[in-house]
Amino acid sequence: MKDSPAGTTGEVLDDLTPEQLAAQWEDEKPPAAGALANAASSLVVVGVGLGAVFLSLAMGLGTPDKPQPGLWPFIISCVMVALGLFQLIAGRHNRDAEKFTRMSSAPLTGLVTLAAMVALMPVIGFELPALALCLIWMRFLGGETWRSTLVVSAAVVISFYAIFVLALQTSIPHLF
Repeated sequence: MKDSPAGTTGEVLDDLTPEQLAAQWEDEKPPAAGALANAASSLVVVGVGLGAVFLSLAMGLGTPDKPQPGLWPFIISCVMVALGLFQLIAGRHNRDAEKFTRMSSAPLTGLVTLAAMVALMPVIGFELPALALCLIWMRFLGGETWRSTLVVSAAVVISFYAIFVLALQTSIPHLF
C-alpha cells in the first residue's frame, strides 16, 4: 500500500484483521436487491440476448468452416440468453445482488455509447467515435482526471490506428 502519514485511513485498514475488514465491508455495501430486481435484470439480459440472436441471424451464420459475420455474435448471444434464463430461474434466491442505484445507469451508458460508435464508424471512420468513447468511458464512467483521460484516450486511438490501419492494413473505416 502507498506510504501514508501516521493515523491515516491506509494505516488503519492495515491494522484490521481479515474478519474485521470483512465486517467493515459488509457494513458499507449497498442494500441488497429483491427478487423483483433480480428477475428484471435477468429479463433485460434475455431480451438483449434475443435481440442480438435475431440481428446475428440477419447477418448470416454460414458454416464452421466458412463462417459469416453473424456466427460468433450468434454463439455469444445464445450463451447470453442461456445465462439470463439460468439467472432468472436459479437467481431468485441470490442475496448478493445490489439494489439499483444511480450508478446502475453506467452499464447502460456504456452500451449506448458503444452502439453510437458502431453506428458512426461507417460514416466518419473509427478515430473520432473511438476518441469520444474513450473520453466518455474514462472521464464520466471511470472518474479519471482530465489529464489522464486525454492522454490515454489519444494513445488508445493512435495505437488502434497503428495496429489496424498501418500494420495490419484492415478494411476498418478510417478518416486518415
